[in-house]
Amino acid sequence: MPWNAVVRGALAAGPLLLAAVLAGRESVGVMAALGAMLAGINDRPGSRRTAVHRIGVPGLAGAAGLVVGTYAGEGLGAVPLTLILTALGLLAGAVSAVGPVSSGAGTQLLVAAAIGAGMPLPEPGWQRALFFLAGAAWLIALRLALPTPGALAHDFRFDGERVAVADVYDAIAELLAAAGGEQAGARRAALTAALDHAQDALAGPRLRRYASSSAERRLRAQYAAALPLAEAATALAWAGDALPARTAEGPRRLAVAVRTGEPCGPLPAPARSVPGLRALDDALLHAAETFDRGGKQTGGKQTGRKQTGGRKPGSRQEIDGKKAGDEHGAALHSDADAALHGDSGTNPLDRGARQTAHKGLRLRPFRTKALLRRVTGPGGREYGFRVALCYGASAAVAQALHHVHWYWLPATAVFLVKPDLGPLVSRVLNRAAGTVLGALVFAGFAAVLPRPEGLIALVAISGALIPVATRHFAAQTAVVTVLVLALVMVGGEPEASWSRIGETLLACAIVLIVGHLPAPGQRGGNVRARLDAATDAAHAYLTHVLSGADDRAARWALRREAYRKLAEARAAIDRAAAELPTLARHTEGTDEVAATLERLVDTTTACAVHLDDTGRLTPRHTERLATLLDELVEQRERAGLADPPADLLSA
Repeated sequence: MPWNAVVRGALAAGPLLLAAVLAGRESVGVMAALGAMLAGINDRPGSRRTAVHRIGVPGLAGAAGLVVGTYAGEGLGAVPLTLILTALGLLAGAVSAVGPVSSGAGTQLLVAAAIGAGMPLPEPGWQRALFFLAGAAWLIALRLALPTPGALAHDFRFDGERVAVADVYDAIAELLAAAGGEQAGARRAALTAALDHAQDALAGPRLRRYASSSAERRLRAQYAAALPLAEAATALAWAGDALPARTAEGPRRLAVAVRTGEPCGPLPAPARSVPGLRALDDALLHAAETFDRGGKQTGGKQTGRKQTGGRKPGSRQEIDGKKAGDEHGAALHSDADAALHGDSGTNPLDRGARQTAHKGLRLRPFRTKALLRRVTGPGGREYGFRVALCYGASAAVAQALHHVHWYWLPATAVFLVKPDLGPLVSRVLNRAAGTVLGALVFAGFAAVLPRPEGLIALVAISGALIPVATRHFAAQTAVVTVLVLALVMVGGEPEASWSRIGETLLACAIVLIVGHLPAPGQRGGNVRARLDAATDAAHAYLTHVLSGADDRAARWALRREAYRKLAEARAAIDRAAAELPTLARHTEGTDEVAATLERLVDTTTACAVHLDDTGRLTPRHTERLATLLDELVEQRERAGLADPPADLLSA
């Protein structure tokens, strides 16, 4: 139960509405509460900095939508207003293809534009936008100021980052424990998700380019120390051999150390019998010293092994140590130290970790051209076309019906047409069920609650339930329906439960029809675009590894990019595969391409670890790479995708 998010939800829309009612400005309170409500939908687990971006950008887009919608609704007739809203739908839909934050911004832009054009409020457009922004800003302030329960023992500003980094070490331990079993693939995917989440948490917007506090520097160093561990764990899982239970114990203790801030203590050493285990042992040694130093990066010889809680020479035999010492002896231990540190302490592992902790994992700066290519590419065009049709058609139908509150219809269509909320039919059914349930619940409460205090309490309770309800689209719809209906009544409008049900069902019908209409160009553009991006990232990673370059920071960044792009492609493929056959057939075969790419990136990681250890690849590695590249060509051809880059095939 996310109690901190529940508390923020209860303190967001309800108190704002109460303050406005006490001041005699109910309409202002409605706008501020709407801003807080939509911000609450985007208030997801993570760090505080990422929350500012995830909540603030959609809030700004919603304010812009309110301005455009209000002035267009006041000065234009039905036909030009519909054309303006359709054009907004095309823009917002195309931008939504960029990523989750852009998708949230596109949604709030369109919802706010419909509300601004159709909701009768006395304030001008700029005032509506200002109070809407104030509501979103209030929730951001709560997110920044309120500590997470149990996080006061440390610097609570970084509790989200701390949890994210600890989850990475736990995911590494789970992958090591699952090596050689049926769950290894799922554990590797879970590790990718944990690394993505931690990377985002640590790379949120900041006033300074680099970390400015010791707590943040320590977390960045601990995250960088997890990257070689993740690499070694992936290579061991690829090998397919089961590992002793003690192999996963070290990452588990490191996870506890991240959460508690205590020293990690002696770490059990894996037997250094194969390249993957030697890489894991070196990474554990480096992680122990990183934790000892408290995130301080030094350029000279490391001395952290002599500090309390580090990976001391005597602690190598902590678990079954006599056996490990008999098998490998002191010579191997000295070799491990020499390989890890060298004479000058500038070995590739330590140098790469310092660079990563200092600069992060971003390969290249933000480029406007790349963003425009994503917006105007196949995925952006397809999604923009669908959103524009659904949004424009629902706005036209709503105005043709001459309903005084016609904005509900296009606002509902916006949520229904979003593909990142699940398959189309599932979205429609859940939206319909949630609206009916929410309307019936509100009708029951409206009949007995005093006004306006009862309705304000209902808004506060609904705001508190949003963080829990976001786990299911129907539950979220029901809670939001109750909240919006309460806001409408506080604003002076009559109870509208039954009309909301009818308008929602009409929006469901419009989106179902438009969503299955033939579209210009090739369907499945978003899936194909993400698969192409994943192929390019896998190509860049493989090329770097086979080039023999000794830049670990660049290699880890390329590996993270490849796995991230693959995860995005896999998520898009899974959603498309769950559609009805009319839509799902357009992406047939893409799941096989994604699976081959995943095996290719796993194999590339195993090659990187083996090259670090021996300087050459075994026949097993080269044959596996050749087989996967051949399979990739065949599967892309069957799926109707373009051929992969020629230099990838020649690698």
